[in-house]
Amino acid sequence: MPELRGDALTGDEVLLAPSRSTRPHTTPGPGVEADPGPARCPFCPGHEAETPPEVARVGDGEPGGPGWRARAFPNKYPIVGGPDAGPGATGAHEVVVLSPDHRRDLAALSDRAADEALGLVRARARALGDAGHAHVQVCVNQGRAAGASIAHPHAQLVALDVVPPAVTAALARFAARADLVAADWAAAEAAGQTLVDGPARAWCPVGSSSPYEVRVAAPGAGRRFADASDGELGAVTRTVRDVLDRLAALLGAPPYNVVVYDAPTTGDDPYHWWVRVVPRLEVAAGFELGTGLAVESVDPARSAAALRERSSG
Repeated sequence: MPELRGDALTGDEVLLAPSRSTRPHTTPGPGVEADPGPARCPFCPGHEAETPPEVARVGDGEPGGPGWRARAFPNKYPIVGGPDAGPGATGAHEVVVLSPDHRRDLAALSDRAADEALGLVRARARALGDAGHAHVQVCVNQGRAAGASIAHPHAQLVALDVVPPAVTAALARFAARADLVAADWAAAEAAGQTLVDGPARAWCPVGSSSPYEVRVAAPGAGRRFADASDGELGAVTRTVRDVLDRLAALLGAPPYNVVVYDAPTTGDDPYHWWVRVVPRLEVAAGFELGTGLAVESVDPARSAAALRERSSG
């Protein structure tokens, strides 16, 4: 039966409606554009001149040339920033290419490669904060349905000169309720919806707003991703990759978003940075857009049980 649930961590109101998962679909799916492959990919080695000048790299070689293992540069088509940006739209937008391998996403990287790539993302987040930007949003969009326009796996950092409303609201919730990440884990644990319990934890939230959504965090982590220790970052990175492996085994490598939920670059308001992994299986329809209510068609308890059966090894 349908049930309205509140998600204290995100502030969402979610209608759990499991019967929706059994409804028939007769509309055709969206067209899929073919990946042009490495020969025409601006993010592949040998094509460095097709991107804006790089700002950092991991690996050998001269700036603007091959030899790198991960590489950062400004986004050629930024969300914010540029000489004509108006009030509220100033800032910076960067790309971090996670690997020279066109077909190797975050889940498929080795431990070393993943640590290096996410270490570079952390370094760029720190640099953008040090440059005076108010908030840095980090994400990985994998696949067209998840918002990626370039097939080559990469992360994005969008540095804003204003604190987004959702972040301001999250800080208010933390101030009122203390560590909401720890509380969200505890609620999932009580419901039997945890996946990984270690240096970093993974769980399917009770108030999930998307099928097979998973949250990942290091217990006791601080307020900012940019300030994460090597141990915290490595633990979270490995756990996120574990989750992506499980999702691929269960769902056949769906498009996905990996989103870092972070505090502003300044201030000392209580917060606990965390990561949200969302396979893109559904889209928001008219009801969701009109009401602001998310509709979850897969019971999170079922999601957790199915993902626990999948081994990441």
